[in-house]
Amino acid sequence: MENIMTPQAITENIIRITDINPRKCMKCGKCTASCPAYDEMEFHPHQFVDMITNGRVEELLASKGIHHCLSCFACVERCPRSVEPAKLIEAVRVTLLRQQGVTALKPEEVPELIDNELPQQALMAAFRKYRK
Repeated sequence: MENIMTPQAITENIIRITDINPRKCMKCGKCTASCPAYDEMEFHPHQFVDMITNGRVEELLASKGIHHCLSCFACVERCPRSVEPAKLIEAVRVTLLRQQGVTALKPEEVPELIDNELPQQALMAAFRKYRK
């Protein structure tokens, strides 16, 4: 039987794994103003944080825009309240991948992916993201 989480449980899990309090957001829009992917996203960083705050996580999981975030952390740098929208976006992406059952990267496959030009941090991030 598949373990399906409620939207509230998903929201709580996102907040737990990011250790971010989205309620600190004062909706100043500085994060959105600095976002280079603004035109590509249907929900902008400040809206994203508001949606997490208000439990509208299902809309985010269905959004194609979450994959347009560049993870450049411009929003993180500009936030006067340290809300860190990029971390929330990444947590929603990971949640979506795990819901879809994506387990594309197995430990035994890692050695063949090692490349001297690839930062080890990127490899470990991919490993964590693509396994359950």
